[in-house]
Amino acid sequence: MSWESKAPLANNPREAIGSEVADSRLSASANADQFAHASYSRARLWMRRILVLLFVFLCAVVGVLLVILPWHPEWTDNRLLLAYPGLRSFISNNFVRGVCSGLGILDIWIGFWEAVHYHESPRSAGR
Repeated sequence: MSWESKAPLANNPREAIGSEVADSRLSASANADQFAHASYSRARLWMRRILVLLFVFLCAVVGVLLVILPWHPEWTDNRLLLAYPGLRSFISNNFVRGVCSGLGILDIWIGFWEAVHYHESPRSAGR
C-alpha cells in the first residue's frame, strides 16, 4: 500500500465531490495552454527561420563586397582617403586587398555553412 492511498480525501482532488467539474476545468485550461504554447512555438519558429535567412543574406552581401571591392579603383580613389595619403598607400597595398578578399570569402563561407547546417528539431516544429 502506498502513501497516496492513505492520504485523506480532501487532499486528493479526484476523489473530492464534483471531481468531474474540476477535471473538465483542468483539461480545458490545459488545452488552452497547449494552444497558446503551440502558437507561440510556431511564431518563434518562423522568427528563427527569418533571422537565419537574413543572416545568410547579410553574410553573402558583405562577403561579395569584401571580395570584389578591394580590386576596384573606388577602393583607393575616394574622398575619404584623399586627405590621408599614408592610409591610402597602405590600403592600396596588395596584401591588404588580399586580406580583405580573404575575409570576404570567409564571410561567404560562414553564411553558406549556416544555411546548410540549419535544422529544426521535430519538437520545435510544434507538430
